Amino acid sequence: MHLHVHSAYSLLRGVCRLEALIQRVVAEGMPGVAITDWANLYAAIRFVRLAKEAGIRPILGAQIPLVEESPQRPSRGDPPAVVLLAESEEGFRGLIRLVSLAHDGPEVGVSWEAVKAHAPGLFLLSGGAEGPVDAALARGDTERARDWLRRFVEVFGPNRAWLEVQDDGSERGRLSHYRLVSLGEEYGLLPVATADVHYIDPEDAPLARVVQALRQGDDGAPPPSPSPRWFASSAEMRARFAHLPQAVNAALEIAERCRVELPLGRVLLPSFDVPGGESPDGYLRRLCQEGLRQRVGDPIPTSYRDRLEHELSVIARMGFASYFLIVWDFIRYSRERGIATGPGRGSAAGSLVAYALGITGVDPVRHHLLFERFLNPERVSMPDIDIDFEDERRFEVIDYVAQKYGQDRVAQIITFGTMAARAAIRDAGRVTGLPPALVDRVAKLVPASLGITLDQALVEEPRLRALKDENEQVRTLLTVAKGLEGLPRHTSTHAAGVVIAPSALTDIVPVQRTPEGGLITQYDMASLEAVGLLKMDFLGLRTLSIIEHTRELAGERLGHAVEIDEEYTDPKTYELLGRGDTDGCFQLESSGVKHVLRDLQPNCFEDIVAVISLYRPGPMENISRYIDAKHGRVPIHYPHPDLEPILRDTYGIVVYQEQIMQIASRMAGFTLGQADVLRRAVGKKKREVLEQQRAAFVAGCLRQGHPRDLAEELYDLIVRFADYGFNRSHAVAYAVLSWRTAYLKAHYPAEFFASLLSAAMASADKVAQYVEEAFQRGIEVLPPSVQTSGAGFTVREDGKIRFALGAIKHVGQAAVQAVLGARRAGPFHSFEDFLSRVDHRACHRRTVEALIRAGAFDELGENRDELLGRLERESHWGGGGAQLTFFGEESPGRRASSENEQEKIRHEKELMGLTFTGARVYIRVKRGGPETLKQLGQVLARHPGSWRVRLVRSSRDVRELGDRWRVQPGPGLTSDVEALLGESSIVYHLT
Repeated sequence: MHLHVHSAYSLLRGVCRLEALIQRVVAEGMPGVAITDWANLYAAIRFVRLAKEAGIRPILGAQIPLVEESPQRPSRGDPPAVVLLAESEEGFRGLIRLVSLAHDGPEVGVSWEAVKAHAPGLFLLSGGAEGPVDAALARGDTERARDWLRRFVEVFGPNRAWLEVQDDGSERGRLSHYRLVSLGEEYGLLPVATADVHYIDPEDAPLARVVQALRQGDDGAPPPSPSPRWFASSAEMRARFAHLPQAVNAALEIAERCRVELPLGRVLLPSFDVPGGESPDGYLRRLCQEGLRQRVGDPIPTSYRDRLEHELSVIARMGFASYFLIVWDFIRYSRERGIATGPGRGSAAGSLVAYALGITGVDPVRHHLLFERFLNPERVSMPDIDIDFEDERRFEVIDYVAQKYGQDRVAQIITFGTMAARAAIRDAGRVTGLPPALVDRVAKLVPASLGITLDQALVEEPRLRALKDENEQVRTLLTVAKGLEGLPRHTSTHAAGVVIAPSALTDIVPVQRTPEGGLITQYDMASLEAVGLLKMDFLGLRTLSIIEHTRELAGERLGHAVEIDEEYTDPKTYELLGRGDTDGCFQLESSGVKHVLRDLQPNCFEDIVAVISLYRPGPMENISRYIDAKHGRVPIHYPHPDLEPILRDTYGIVVYQEQIMQIASRMAGFTLGQADVLRRAVGKKKREVLEQQRAAFVAGCLRQGHPRDLAEELYDLIVRFADYGFNRSHAVAYAVLSWRTAYLKAHYPAEFFASLLSAAMASADKVAQYVEEAFQRGIEVLPPSVQTSGAGFTVREDGKIRFALGAIKHVGQAAVQAVLGARRAGPFHSFEDFLSRVDHRACHRRTVEALIRAGAFDELGENRDELLGRLERESHWGGGGAQLTFFGEESPGRRASSENEQEKIRHEKELMGLTFTGARVYIRVKRGGPETLKQLGQVLARHPGSWRVRLVRSSRDVRELGDRWRVQPGPGLTSDVEALLGESSIVYHLT
């Protein structure tokens, strides 16, 4: 029986994968096993569930470093550590608090006083070779060892503390056992045999050494450990400790006493403070009725009233009123603070209660959404409401929740970064000392597909397969990489997950501090669900910020608030969608979706919902049929007339999961709750489950008077579409955002592009893409200016967009604020005026040089090189003389010559990702002689401007018309050129 085992969640220490560990325990016929990961309980819940499924006893523990007890410890070494095992639920709670404390300071570990405070219900093992007793004896400090033994006995007593003996395979090691046992007998402490398991098979030892090297940052694997650290069989352990059989027996005796039963499957909701002593159910009902009257009018229509009563009764029966009130409260806070929230996400959009409370913005009755898809009374599980907030203000809401419920009750959720295929190859290559060029070559042969494994890469890439077959070093590299692949490597914070507990989190789950000081749980999302804690996703959605910023900019220019058509009838928006003019429109940006929109020519909101749902692998095969049916090119077929109301909006095609549920309800008489159970069960594709559900569905159809062959046909239809069906509630909510962005782009294009550009400032490629598209639409984007540019992109009264100072490389927010602050006193009269008024501590020399190179001072009418020279003569901005600039050039005290156009273009591209100096219009002339060129010249003459024209026949044939032809980009020029030369013959290019 092994009581000292490191799983792979002892990050970069152990390599025992949980599933393989459990399988080995079962195969060896052992009654149970402990995991004692280094200062954490990351794997505790998953370990317990796997062990229970396998019929073995899970023993929960951890190896706890003692950070105050590390005299003469090497700077890179670990502090001495003891192993703590939970004897009881009280002990496990103490262990939770200890591993939480271990991650609450600058060094991972706890004091002995902390161990003492949380000792009840815990067993202590001395830690073996890594423990304080063995460490003291190894230094020859017997008195220090005795001191530790006294501490063990004082805190735990002789019946709850043991001395670990471990085998290193040497006679000297065995002799040391006798010495340790003899010392322990003085204090009544007995020995227990452990193997300090870090890997499962002896063959895994090299992999364990590679992992150790990665943790220590070594290039090259360390020498083999003198101690065998694999998962030894019972017979092997008895052979190793034949001289101490009582130590082997002690492990079984300790395991027998560890009886922790974790209460999984509970619901642990925080209480919501209801005003006036009203019950949560009563308060929720009152809020819903008030909210629904505001939404749909007073009196509330019968269909809404009945639906509301049904949902409230289910919520009350399942005990989830407080959950809805908690969500309502922080949504209310967000709206009061002007923080934009999304119309809904996931199945929560199917709840009328959520709509009435303002949690969602989608009317589920109008859009035929199902409450049971969200909360099923026949399958009790925690509701899951995920909320989108504008990305720039999401943390304000998290802070509010933490302040309301308590900083110790609210945390974000941990995730584990695992080693992907390419990273595993590179890590393996670094520590095995193989030639870097070979390692790089092998890594680059792994296809750049999301989530691809090494096994899949070997199937998909014949060159990788061939290299493995012919090169021994590559075989070694891939073997080690395969062992690393998928192992957890580090922790990080879930992008959106937040958990709220009814009491201090450490009463229930272990936590730890992030490097930034935030609090995260040590349990991942699935483990938190298992223990019953309320978790929800607070997602930051850039689209919401774009929508709010667009409305704000348009309102400022027009002098009134901007409203969006929420009836989804605006012809201008549908025209934009039909053109596929959807760059920047939520969920509709890809070239494939644009193509679908052009073919579909959407004219109703249902079309947008369908496009979002169908444009995915699998359902895509139905897009052509959907389009042809919509336009009457193919007949619409319903398997049965009763299905027409369900499938009418999708032209006879099953598109949504809710349609599967409705088919089961209509044809087999299932309740919607039973239909949701069917949907989920069929989606798992387990043969036994499929047959059970088939029998139930067919029997239901027969009871409804339908023939068996129709019942079988419909069930096959359900099975076929179970994988493809999309969550309609989610699709409708996201289609609302698609509509809003398309509407704003159609009606307020300059403000929309300015908002889009501000949101994309971190990506120079995206900025260039959107600037070029703006020009093609006739919206001019002006170069940056210290006189008029803002932190983000702004719109002038004439509808032109001004480039943002914050989008220039090397110009940070502090520098931008310094410029804007100085400008409040009035425009800058000269370059020297700028230097005298702007705080040089925030806007330093490198920043000013970037502003000059980007053309932000051009409006002052001075040469850029002259400005750079004058900057260098200003001593408080960096002084004169030769200095290296961030472009890697040596700058003389004064530049005598002006930079040419090519240098300007190079610098602008480097700083902004595009160039205003080198802007070009490329016109593709595939065929035609002098007459065509003459006609083209006449077209260009009608659009005079500053952009130079280049004619292109192919990538190898580029001719310039010269300075004679310079044009102003815009829709008029585009349409005139395309009328002469055909579609896609003109491209505006700033990069």
